[in-house]
Amino acid sequence: MSVLDHAAPAASADALRATARAIRWIGFDVDGVLTDAGVYMGQLDGQRVELKRFDIRDGFGIKLLQFAGLDVALVSARVSQATAVRAAELGIIDVVQDDAGNKQRAIASLLSAKGLDWPQAAFMGDDLPDLAVFQHVALAIAPADAVPDIGARAHLRLAAGGGRGAVRECAEWLLRARGQYDEVVARYVGERGGHWP
Repeated sequence: MSVLDHAAPAASADALRATARAIRWIGFDVDGVLTDAGVYMGQLDGQRVELKRFDIRDGFGIKLLQFAGLDVALVSARVSQATAVRAAELGIIDVVQDDAGNKQRAIASLLSAKGLDWPQAAFMGDDLPDLAVFQHVALAIAPADAVPDIGARAHLRLAAGGGRGAVRECAEWLLRARGQYDEVVARYVGERGGHWP
């Protein structure tokens, strides 16, 4: 089944592709998008420890988006050292972690600082804290296991679940919709001594 089979009924494949070509910035929620929403918590030497499981293929999808020249950000309503570590590993500069959870205001500030606006922005989220952002971005994306109220409002609903390949699926769809996938992959593979296809 194609990812477009999961698009919101009001959004045609052609309209989604046209929107994708205008995107310059993409933000990702963390819990439930880059992770399966599970958190491992405990103590080590009397200190609180929090661990999260991130999908390596999702991380590579982010690298492909960066390689294509898109700005990538992480925007979470939870403060977590695990998120900061993963963002640093992926070379993501724009990381917002805010317990107050006002993602819409945080993203508006990020976009303004880059000279961008909502019609150039995409966001992938899975739960109600993402709703205000969905109402502003040009392209709202949800993993397969997003809560129903978010899934129903997404322009694009993916086949994969959060932390289980949804970000990679999103990255590949976006690059294909923009007509960049083959060029980006060929350049990436070529720089490593291979060829594509």
